[in-house]
Formats: sequence, C-alpha cells, structure tokens
Amino acid sequence: MTDAAFDTPGPDHEDAPRGATRSLTVTERIRTAILAGDFEAGARLHEVRLSERLGVSRTPVRSALQSLASEGLLEYAPNRGYAVRRFSTAEIVDAYEIRAVMEALAARFAAERGLPDQEREAIERVLADGDDLLARTELGEEERIVYSAINGTFHEAIHSAARCRMLTDMVRLCHSVPHSSHRNVISFEHMDVRRRHDDHHRIYDAILACDAYRAEMLMREHVASVKTSLVRALSGRPLPRRGR
Repeated sequence: MTDAAFDTPGPDHEDAPRGATRSLTVTERIRTAILAGDFEAGARLHEVRLSERLGVSRTPVRSALQSLASEGLLEYAPNRGYAVRRFSTAEIVDAYEIRAVMEALAARFAAERGLPDQEREAIERVLADGDDLLARTELGEEERIVYSAINGTFHEAIHSAARCRMLTDMVRLCHSVPHSSHRNVISFEHMDVRRRHDDHHRIYDAILACDAYRAEMLMREHVASVKTSLVRALSGRPLPRRGR
C-alpha cells in the first residue's frame, strides 16, 4: 500500500466539524485508496495503522471500516478484522456490463425528464473544474483524487436527475465491486482522462438537448470504453494511447 492517497487532506478537512463529518471524510479517503488500488485484494486494514496515517483517532477509522464493509468493499472476519474483498475478473466485467446498461438508462431518463437546476449546476461546475484540472500538463496522485470526485459528482447528478430510486440502487450495487465504481479512475494517462472528460461534455449536451437516444448511446459507449481499459489493465496489456 502507498501512503499517497492519505498525504493530502480533502479540501474540507481543516474546517470540517468533528463527529459524523470527520467520519465521512475518513471514509472517503479510505474508499479512494481502495478504489485506486493502493490496497491489494485480501489485504488486512488495521485501525491503528490507518489512524496514524490519517492523523485521526481510531473511532472515525472504525466507523469508516464498518461503512465500507456494508458497501461490499471490505470483508469482516471475527478475530481477524477487515480485509479488502477479492473479486474475480469475470465479476468485475459483469459489473461493468450491468453498469453500462443502468448508466445509459439514467442518461436517457435525465434527457426525457429534464435536468433540475441543482443537478445542472453541479454538472456544469464539475465540467469546468475538470477542464481546469486537465489544463495541467501532468496529473499526479492528488489530481487523481480530485478527478475521481469530479467524475463521481457528474455521474451522481445524472442518477439524481433520472429520478428513479430503483435504478440508483442498482448502480450502487455495481459500485460495490471496487474496479467498477465511477470513483475509480482506471487509467490516469492525461489523454485518456481528457477523452473521458470530453465524453462527459457530449453526454451533458445531449441531455440538455433532450436527445434521449443520443444521451443513452453516448453513456453506454463511455462506460464500455472504461471497461475495455480495465480489462487491458487486469491482463497486463498496455493501454493504447489515444487522441482527443
């Protein structure tokens, strides 16, 4: 495991109130590390070591581990504690296949039902934030954490705009498989992230235009392209370099 995901506190770390908000911050940081592959499958997570790395007491760490176990990211065994759950390549690919269908349906619903102001503002904000981030020539660990949050907010806003709780719950189940979460940036090559961020712009434009068919197809292709990158990464094959 690397400590990089824990080196830079989140933007709200200094000002966040103690208690529930602190636990949420710790949960987000541990989740990010798991989804980024900083912990190997089967690795045990020790409360004391995590609390030392994060600079917090064991209480929010314990709460975070319990929360992540309920999400399916961790497994708990009596007298052994928490460990990163193992998933087969087939399970991960299946999760992506299901997620592609569900995410595409969410985009179609959002286009048909219209974007509420709150979701529109959230998407426009993260699209602008992503443009600013990708204006940099290099993307490191800190930028990966920032972009994973941008990516997550984009997809979550579309889920919200779809206004279908059953669909949102099904997507959440897919995200319990670590590699299939929209907060996991599979490849962090600059051009690959730029391409996916451009996908976000096109999907948003289709939703704004109420073009349900195009929004659905663009989202399906978007998730499928991430799946392809993942399969290459898991098989040890190099990811192809792509233009915009």
